[in-house]
Amino acid sequence: MAFAFSQVKSVEPDEHRMNSHNNIQIVHLKDNLSAIPILAQWFIEEWVPWYGPEGPGDAKQDLEECCRQESLPICLIAFNESKAVLGTVALKSKSVGSKRSDGPWMSALLVSKSHRGKGIGTALIEAIENEARRLDFTSVYCSTNTAEGTLQHRGWKTNGKAETLRGSVPVYRLKLS
Repeated sequence: MAFAFSQVKSVEPDEHRMNSHNNIQIVHLKDNLSAIPILAQWFIEEWVPWYGPEGPGDAKQDLEECCRQESLPICLIAFNESKAVLGTVALKSKSVGSKRSDGPWMSALLVSKSHRGKGIGTALIEAIENEARRLDFTSVYCSTNTAEGTLQHRGWKTNGKAETLRGSVPVYRLKLS
């Protein structure tokens, strides 16, 4: 399934849409399992305290657990016309800061270093917001210190702080209804 990110609306499971400006598609990871090794390596490089050699996380296992479409956790990936993976985002029941509130939680938002600053992260955020709406959630949360400007621009509001392995980060909430 591909998602549009030029409109905010409910996403029907069989809709296939593309952003013509960026020529990217956003699809469920479950439909593109070949992306798991690439994403796992990105996770290890980006979140060394958790997924690195000394960390408690298992990137490949976490990604495999997100291969769903109708229940959490769900992972979306963005790729270009050449089918190169550009980024990813997940919707999970728990994340950093989830002790503060029930989910769902937008997490694992990551765009390849060579494609940052091109709107892919924003497109992934919009797509995961649409997924949360499709699944009838009324709010979605996120803890981050890297996407704050984008979240605020999209209407997310601060909702406290959470402690991470990298220090304190703000928690955001978006009301969907």
